[in-house]
Amino acid sequence: MTGDLVLAIDQGTSSTKCLLVDAEGVVVATGSAPVPIRYPRPGWVEQDAGEILDSVLVAAAQCLADVPREWVRAVGFSTQRESALVWDKRTGEPAGPVLGWQDQRAQPICDALREKGQASRVREISGLPLDPMFSAAKLRWLLDRAPDAVVGTIDSWLLYALTGSHQIESGNASRTQLLDVRAGAWSPELLDLFGIPSTALPSLTPSAGELGRIGERGGELAGLPITAVLGDSHAALYAHGDRAAAGAPRGPASGGALGGPEEGGALGGPVHGGVKVTYGTGSSVMRLGAVANDGVCMTVAWNDELAAEGNIRSSGSTVAWLADLLGSTPEQIGRLAASASSDGVCLVPGFGGLAAPWWDDTAVGLISGLTLGTKPAQLARAAVESIAHQVADVVDVMGPADALLADGGATGNDVLMQIQADLTGVPVLRARTANLSALGAAFLAGGFTPPISYDEFRPQPGDSAAQRSAWRAAVARARTPQHGS
Repeated sequence: MTGDLVLAIDQGTSSTKCLLVDAEGVVVATGSAPVPIRYPRPGWVEQDAGEILDSVLVAAAQCLADVPREWVRAVGFSTQRESALVWDKRTGEPAGPVLGWQDQRAQPICDALREKGQASRVREISGLPLDPMFSAAKLRWLLDRAPDAVVGTIDSWLLYALTGSHQIESGNASRTQLLDVRAGAWSPELLDLFGIPSTALPSLTPSAGELGRIGERGGELAGLPITAVLGDSHAALYAHGDRAAAGAPRGPASGGALGGPEEGGALGGPVHGGVKVTYGTGSSVMRLGAVANDGVCMTVAWNDELAAEGNIRSSGSTVAWLADLLGSTPEQIGRLAASASSDGVCLVPGFGGLAAPWWDDTAVGLISGLTLGTKPAQLARAAVESIAHQVADVVDVMGPADALLADGGATGNDVLMQIQADLTGVPVLRARTANLSALGAAFLAGGFTPPISYDEFRPQPGDSAAQRSAWRAAVARARTPQHGS
């Protein structure tokens, strides 16, 4: 066992999880620690950089508590992405809060650039729509209050805190809206537009390699090399096995009767043309290769491999909101949804606008189709269907897919998986293994590619065309006149 294990650290929005993984993909130890989130004003979402670092150290110590140190050979990170922070490079101390990826306080900065006619230019260079979800506007807001600080995302903060090196991984860098995504370099034009000094930026680093050795600040991690860093959505895609640049094998899913779940085989790689969907608080829909469509983003998957991605702001959070509204729980909402039809009710979760493929920050939340016969069960079903409809919207603009490769907490809901297959008309392959973001980081850090096995949900005949038409009408009503159609 000496030197055979890789420690994967998955630093997420609400918690940090650690997995100790062997070359077969078997998890031999785990650890976790919560990360507080604060909402000081409407639309503001903050975290504390010190608390994020502490959560990493606590979760890692739990994971390594009963494992001889010589068994561990490397560390891989999977991190939340667009969250932004600044710190004093001399002292290493944070110079402000971490602005979470959902934080909207930098909207006026984006609006000012849009009014100057710069939105299309920002998109052309960065591959991303002008939106406060991405890091650049948040970094400008932070630097206005700490002008001499250096800047970074969560991965660059952790690399700096643990190794002393100010660097950022290529995929995370592509989510800052400061990278020329085709050139793979910081864009002087974007830096000028957002007012970010080049001297404040981290250096760009590939996703895998010798990325630094952890110092004494790392506690139980001290002395271990970091050999991989990925954004969380990118890491999940890597874990599914879609590693075209590395020549990973691909194979078809095994068959089954119509309307799953059916047990799929262990795949060395996904079905050709597969699209990865991670279901979480929001959802990430991603496939390798650039897509020439303004409905989705162009991003870096890892190293210099480009990918297309559509980001959905509200998925699991829609169910949580409805549960709170009804005095229920997300689990009870799931059970209600399984027992009912939506009966024409549509719920458009435009709580903070709509992201991909609409990118309409003025859209509002809307429930349509209500009647005197509408009960909580219909609302529950509409909430679950809204997740699948939004994913289908993104898949529609990405182009044909042979299968959806599903991971994340909500995939445990069989009803959602079947609805997703029905609305997209393609099989949904649900990973039987949890924590794919952490596993993707472990696989890249360790240089091994164990297969992932799936359950398959096949599309069933039904009225999906009518449901999609009703959904599109509801989305049009949720959007403002200048955007809606």
